[in-house]
Amino acid sequence: MNNHMFDAVRSAAAARDAAFIITAGGSVWTYGDMLDFSGRLAGRLLALDVKPGDRVAVQVEKSPEALMLYLACLRAGAVYLPLNTAYTLAELDYFIGDAEPTLVVVPPTSAAGVGPVAAAHGAKLETLDSRGGGSLLDGIGGFSAGFADVARGPDDLAAILYTSGTTGRSKGAMLTHDNLLSNAMTLRDHWRFTARDRLIHALPIFHTHGLFVASNVVLLAGASMFFLPKFDADEVLRLMAAATAMMGVPTFYVRLVQHPGLTREATAGMRLFVSGSAPLLAETHRLFSEKTGHAILERYGMTETNMNTSNTYDGERVAGTVGFPLPGVDLRIVDPDTGTIVAQGKTGMIEVRGPNVFKGYWRMPEKTAAEFRSDGFFITGDLGMVDDRGYVHIVGRGKDLVISGGYNIYPKEVESEIDQLSGVVESAVIGVPHPDFGEGVTAVIVKQPDAAIDEAVVLDGLKSRLARYKQPKKVLFVEDLPRNTMGKVQKNVLRERYKNLYGG
Repeated sequence: MNNHMFDAVRSAAAARDAAFIITAGGSVWTYGDMLDFSGRLAGRLLALDVKPGDRVAVQVEKSPEALMLYLACLRAGAVYLPLNTAYTLAELDYFIGDAEPTLVVVPPTSAAGVGPVAAAHGAKLETLDSRGGGSLLDGIGGFSAGFADVARGPDDLAAILYTSGTTGRSKGAMLTHDNLLSNAMTLRDHWRFTARDRLIHALPIFHTHGLFVASNVVLLAGASMFFLPKFDADEVLRLMAAATAMMGVPTFYVRLVQHPGLTREATAGMRLFVSGSAPLLAETHRLFSEKTGHAILERYGMTETNMNTSNTYDGERVAGTVGFPLPGVDLRIVDPDTGTIVAQGKTGMIEVRGPNVFKGYWRMPEKTAAEFRSDGFFITGDLGMVDDRGYVHIVGRGKDLVISGGYNIYPKEVESEIDQLSGVVESAVIGVPHPDFGEGVTAVIVKQPDAAIDEAVVLDGLKSRLARYKQPKKVLFVEDLPRNTMGKVQKNVLRERYKNLYGG
């Protein structure tokens, strides 16, 4: 048996002296460097008693060495477990206790705090900083660059990624070698990536988007990437002269359209802009197109499935939609209660099936069974609709559904109307306990500076646009909406913040 994922990486690798990573400081990691360093690091993992199937939990800052650790885990047959750098010690205690990793890797500055937590769960602790220092790499030069990869098959685990845990405790999504490989190859082909591409990579690498979508696609195309520690609009615009593609979250594009340097000339050498991880406002899509002539390509995925759908490369990229199911992915819209397929154009639960769909939740067989239909479809928890042209629309999360006075209200529909009002930057619609209606429809709005808009203006503007039961009971104004690291609005935070708004 071969090493399913890394064999594909190795066969797709460009010439040894071809660039793989260009850092913000201008240093270059070649494909030869990648193969040698990840091999030595895989040897180091074996020396630390990491065995096939063991988990390696990693909470470190983004760096080329951190990406090499992911590849080294693949090669050593370990299961890579990336953790958000914002997680607290209490959260780490849960993840380490649940996943029971053999090894935990953190920055040297976190060792004193995390060390006792790791030890309490029987894990070794090593350190890695953003400059490539730390105990993990001590003596790495003594390990062979010609590491013999540990055999791993298509169905063996490659990674566990914990879901954000907006309801209940976080669940570890188990992703196999074939989950990662099949999806990366599909995206490479669908988005036309080749060895000539240079991707602007400003995403974190503890998440599906930056780790699997961006990094794996580059690897399987033999392409290269500008590997930035974080998003900086000035730096991104400077790099566009030498780049061909960029993957980002909507926040990146909002900042770019506000930048005077975003022009047709600045983006003339770029062939593709991809957005994901959170919904892209149609207004951002329009402004970006007006300023650059490029239509942003929006796609839809999640931790458990990698990418499910994408707007087309050659065809029309429709704002507010996530395109069509990717090759090999089956998608259907069903009634959430009965599981029966709904008519085209009707809203329901999105279910998907394909080689991209995860193996299940770590040590949660009952939860896993509850999330899969008998025919293999995974119940995503996302509400959606397929229009008469076949484009998939994401309407919202099932848990975000507001039920007021017995009526189902989809927040996205209300938000779309609010966002069109003059003076509104963006909005989030939530349901919070209401003594008369069960849940009260509540709008939380970020307005433009000095905009002459208040609750009365908003309610008046919605009177003729929405049925009475969909209209907000209250309108609140805030400076910013709370977001997670990937830019998704945290409606659970808003629901908690305003749970006593109606005294119910």
